[in-house]
Amino acid sequence: MSTHDLTVPVAPPAAPWRQRLGTMVPILVLAPSLAVSFIYVFVFTLWTLYLSLSNSSLMPTYGFVGLDNYASLWANRRWNIAYTNLFLFSGFYIVGSMAIGLLLAILIDQRVRGEAVWRTIFLYPLAVSFIVTGTVWSWLYNPVDGIQAFVRGLGWTDFSFALTANRNTAIYAVIITGIWQSSGFAMALFLAGLRSVDPDLIKAAQIDGASVSRTYRKVILPTIAPIFLAVAVIQIQFAIKTFDLVAALTRGGPGVSTTFPAIYVYDLMFQRGQIGEGAAAAMMMLAALAVVLVPYSLWIVWRRRAEGRNG
Repeated sequence: MSTHDLTVPVAPPAAPWRQRLGTMVPILVLAPSLAVSFIYVFVFTLWTLYLSLSNSSLMPTYGFVGLDNYASLWANRRWNIAYTNLFLFSGFYIVGSMAIGLLLAILIDQRVRGEAVWRTIFLYPLAVSFIVTGTVWSWLYNPVDGIQAFVRGLGWTDFSFALTANRNTAIYAVIITGIWQSSGFAMALFLAGLRSVDPDLIKAAQIDGASVSRTYRKVILPTIAPIFLAVAVIQIQFAIKTFDLVAALTRGGPGVSTTFPAIYVYDLMFQRGQIGEGAAAAMMMLAALAVVLVPYSLWIVWRRRAEGRNG
């Protein structure tokens, strides 16, 4: 039998309706979630924007008042304190959590014994909600039965650690607690970045006689620079949306010393019934997020296009 007599069976072409169905199934699966996301993000954002320009109080109304709610918001002393606290908290929280996270990542990157155990310990705070974290740390800061009472019971009767009881130090109690909560998250991202560095670069630096510290400063850390930016952006988002941590830890006090924008928005909308001004405050929070996320998104797009051009 010649090779020309051998025929390879060819599958019949798929029916047109099957092809169309195969194309439509992913769209049909994603359509509900995309529709809900569109409504949740864009429609509700536009509705909140309109409420911020209305005279809404206990219930939404649609009397247009322009920028009066924004003017009233920025004339309010408590809102200015809240925004000042946001910048103060964000600066210390981001720098502190990134510094501690990087230090922990470098230490674990030395291939220490029990690495999995250490990773679990450092990541544990991330698994705990901010409400639980705030509640536990409020006990620790409590001068009656917290750290202060424990140390004084050991004989140091002049020891003081009542951070949340003093309006001048309460914001630093929030910062310390936030750093404890998020350092493990920063460590995980930094460790992943350190482990992704090309070993040949490290070997080349070692052959050139570079010390460990110099290798990290001149070779490894510059290589993972995008990780630094990603961690900073994520931490800024956490800082801007801070609510439950403060609600559980200080409830915005003493007085209004630890009020944050999210706390003030909740108070305006659900405690005072000032929906219009609360919507204006929510839009200002959205603007703060946009200032961070929009440039970062544009940078990501530019970086990908640059990498695509360079092959």
